[in-house]
Order: sequence, then C-alpha cells, then structure tokens
Amino acid sequence: MELRVGAKFREHKGTLQCGNKTFRCALGSAGIVAGKVEGDGGTPLARMALMEVYYRADKVSAPQTRLPVKAISPNDGWCDDPESPLYNSAVNLPFAASHEKMWRDDDIYNICVVLDWNLAPAIAGKGSAIFFHLARPNYAPTEGCIAVNEKDMRHILAVCGTNSSVETALAVS
Repeated sequence: MELRVGAKFREHKGTLQCGNKTFRCALGSAGIVAGKVEGDGGTPLARMALMEVYYRADKVSAPQTRLPVKAISPNDGWCDDPESPLYNSAVNLPFAASHEKMWRDDDIYNICVVLDWNLAPAIAGKGSAIFFHLARPNYAPTEGCIAVNEKDMRHILAVCGTNSSVETALAVS
C-alpha cells in the first residue's frame, strides 16, 4: 500500500491519502522540507518505507497490520544525538547520549510506526526519529513526523504490510 502525504508550502497540517480514503494529518512545524537536518522541525520530502509498529500495551490494543509489531516498555528509547554511534536507532534506557523516550506521557507514541528515514546507514545530522504516530489535539505540529488520530491510524495500518511506504509531497494550491 502506498500512502501519499501532501501539504501546502510551510504548513504543518496536511492530508494523507490511503487507497481511496483521505485523512487529516499533522506534520513538522516547518512543513515538508527538502534537505532535512536534525532539529529543523521539517518532515522530509521523501518516500519512506513503513518498518515496524511500536505500541503501548498498557494503554491500547495491538493494531491489526501485516507489519512487524512490538510492545514498548519504559526502557525503550531512540537516539537523536548525531555524535553517537547509535544515532537514529532504538536504544535501551537509561542511555547517556541525547534520546527520545518511546514511553511517553502525552500518548502520541501509543501507536508509532518507524519510517526508514536516514536508517541504513544513518548519516549524522540528517534527521532522526522520523515516525508515523498519533496526532496531538487539534493536529498540533510534530517535530518532523507524520501524525493522524488513532481511529485513522488503525484503519491505515490494517491495509499496510511489509511493502508499504509513505511519500510526502508539496500540494499544489
């Protein structure tokens, strides 16, 4: 399944097309950007494969999907330190270098899909932790990820498999 995300220039709200259905989505505060760099607030202009689904089993049920699914724990993190040899990869906490906690209080990673942005091999400073996750209230901007509500996420994941990808593009006004 090919997912398509579009947004107007510099806008953090867009649409995600999945088959014949269109969903609202949130993007990075800088919108869709070419030349993604760590900390720029942009969602990469790219085609990214959906790699693996993480979910919080204490808060939500596992989503139905053909993608690999893993329950996360309080010890799960993701390294976002360009100086670390583990940059842009899953890590176990505690972890000395800069990282994100996957077990969050704000619920946006209750269902979180790893996208293959800058993974193999990770290039320092090109951006890390680009995920497809749950949206904040009112679709507030992400740090560079793509986000939808939980109902839409479950619908999308139900039709996705190991060959699925998401492609971002600037929408024509």
